[in-house]
Amino acid sequence: MPHSRRLLHRFTPRGLGAWLALAFSMLTVVLTLLLVAVVESAATSQVKSSIGHALGEMANQTADKLDSGMYERFREVRLMARRSDLISSGASQEQRRRILRDMQDTYGYYEWIGMAGLDGAVLVEARGMLEGKNVAKRPWFSNALKGNFVGDVHEAVLLAKLLPVQEGEPRRFVDVAFPYLDAQGNPAGVLGTHLSWQWARDVERSIIAPVQVRNKVQALIVSAEGVVLLGPEGLQDTTIDLASLREARQGRTGYAVERWPDGRDYLVGYGATRGRGDYPGLGWYVLVRQDVQDAYAPVRELRSRALWSGLGLALLFSLVGVLVARRITRPLQALATSADHLRRGDSTELVPGGRGYTEVRKLSGALNALVAALVQRRAEMQALNDTLEQRVEERTAELERALSSVRASEQRIAAIVEAAQDAFIAVDRRGMIIDWNPAAERMFGWARHEAVGWPLAEMILPERYRPSIAKALHSLRQLEPDAQVRRRLERTVISREGAEFTVETSVALAGTGSDAFFSIFLHDISERKKVDRMKTEFVSTVSHELRTPLTSIHASLSMLDQGMAGDLPPDVAGLIRIASQSCERLMRMVNDLLDIQKIEAGQMEYKRTAQPLAPLLRHVADAMAGHANLTDVKIKLDLPPGSDGVRAEIDHDRMVQVLTNLVSNAIKFTPSGKEVTIGLAQRPGWARLSVTDEGPGIAPAFQPRVFERFAQDDAGDSRQKGGSGLGLNISKAIVEEHGGTIGFETHAGLGTRFTVELPLAS
Repeated sequence: MPHSRRLLHRFTPRGLGAWLALAFSMLTVVLTLLLVAVVESAATSQVKSSIGHALGEMANQTADKLDSGMYERFREVRLMARRSDLISSGASQEQRRRILRDMQDTYGYYEWIGMAGLDGAVLVEARGMLEGKNVAKRPWFSNALKGNFVGDVHEAVLLAKLLPVQEGEPRRFVDVAFPYLDAQGNPAGVLGTHLSWQWARDVERSIIAPVQVRNKVQALIVSAEGVVLLGPEGLQDTTIDLASLREARQGRTGYAVERWPDGRDYLVGYGATRGRGDYPGLGWYVLVRQDVQDAYAPVRELRSRALWSGLGLALLFSLVGVLVARRITRPLQALATSADHLRRGDSTELVPGGRGYTEVRKLSGALNALVAALVQRRAEMQALNDTLEQRVEERTAELERALSSVRASEQRIAAIVEAAQDAFIAVDRRGMIIDWNPAAERMFGWARHEAVGWPLAEMILPERYRPSIAKALHSLRQLEPDAQVRRRLERTVISREGAEFTVETSVALAGTGSDAFFSIFLHDISERKKVDRMKTEFVSTVSHELRTPLTSIHASLSMLDQGMAGDLPPDVAGLIRIASQSCERLMRMVNDLLDIQKIEAGQMEYKRTAQPLAPLLRHVADAMAGHANLTDVKIKLDLPPGSDGVRAEIDHDRMVQVLTNLVSNAIKFTPSGKEVTIGLAQRPGWARLSVTDEGPGIAPAFQPRVFERFAQDDAGDSRQKGGSGLGLNISKAIVEEHGGTIGFETHAGLGTRFTVELPLAS
């Protein structure tokens, strides 16, 4: 034991240079090995992922090629069943047999091609096999008449004894059959084919063979029920249930590491057939497996190379460390010698020789100041330590309070969302559902665990609206990460049972940066829509029912007012005149209501022709002159030179209706003795019609509602003047239907000008 201690003491480093060399060497070895391990781990993970994705892609390619092959067979047989020279009633049996034989020679994968009548009897076959036999009970015959044109893999039944014996495994077929029609377009029989399962092996070999020998890759084709249709010996015709197969059934493509019934671990790539075009597919799945030991052989080789490379680098860096340590310690040794002289009382400066590096010279210059400051710093440190614990406790308490506040806020928000009467859906920037509250479950019928993780468009939108939501999400993804988005709109959505209904949605972008998501609240307004529709229908019905008796009443009152019943007493004549005017005002209101209903239903008719606008303005001025004279208001036309050439494509009667509404309002609000001016002007591409009054102007509070339905200015005298409040709303709709705009300018006490701008006629 003493001998071992002396030996250990003998080899223990004594100087700083030796310790630095040892520390630098050890540190270099450790860091180099860690770096190599990290790089090797990342590379290994990448290689493993690459190998797995390659198997997944191989499975996907095989599935796609199976779909492609079956789609071609599907089309070939359908075209055969439509050949006029084959299905014609005038074709002889020999002619049909020759055509079928040519088809079989052309398409080498068909083991049997024949035609059977509606009773199931085989009429003709390419090589005469089974002619006269009844195949009515065979699935391919009955399914073809039902619209199922492709059957799954099965072994030969009737043909097993007629076809040559096949080595290795029994003959298997995939049935493809289509009804053929007579001259009247009715089914006359079935053209059936038995497609050899050998074509599937050829598909497998075309993709797997290039890597099978080198990488020992095996491919399996599995039916929808989990039966291995094609695969390694011992697995074929067995039923399997593996995680990779379950993933493939979900329509996913990828890879997994799993243990198979033989007790070995495999790296498995998986994919699923999906059909193509109008070929629906048979629901096959493709698994491509490789033993984990074989699959990860490149990984083990990479790990070995990385290890040896790391050891070599560590040795090299250790040698460099020894040399650097020696260079570092030489000036320090000189500095230590000077310090030792200083300790003994010599006046030697605490500075190494001139060959020392800059840092050591600075160190020697700072040592004197360091000793003087050390005592002061120690006192300050003690004071800092005394208060440090208290500050840490204060900061910890603040953090705990902030965390509690955040948690409470989250709980409040979660409780509000869960208890909300409206449906709430949270959607990430990709359009995937990330939250779904109980109200959404009740509205759409999907449970939260069923909805989360699915695209919003596929879950709640009818098929016809899904492209529009995809475009909207794409445009929203182009916004800046911190952009604010708030939308409220109506949408037609669909429930789990397929029922469509209307909701009002409020959309907002919540959060910032990469954590941002769309917060969507949905309120069912289908009942409100129904009530609005009933209200519109009621108004339309009542308006139509009122117009007929009102027309008769107005005609009768007009005739009485015009003296058709002779002279009436003055008081009676006055009452008749008031009744006639009131009836006329009521008819205008009914007509306005009908116009509103037509505009809402999109049934307002327009007969637009290119015509000058000046005669239109003169016509309106003449028509409204009598009404203006009753209130002692003058109508003035402002038609500048050249205005007769201003033309627009308009519906004459509808535009007269617009101007009559504007002039009637202007007369109503213009004091006696003042003027209403009807003007026409032109700017590039546009004609401008204006109606200007000299009334009191429009109150500021009422200006935003001027064009709303039934809007009337309570602050002014409009109630005294009468009116339904529909004229300006109807005028706005008519002008916009002409591609124009309507607006106004008003000044308190100076009057109001309404302006209509219309596109000039070409």
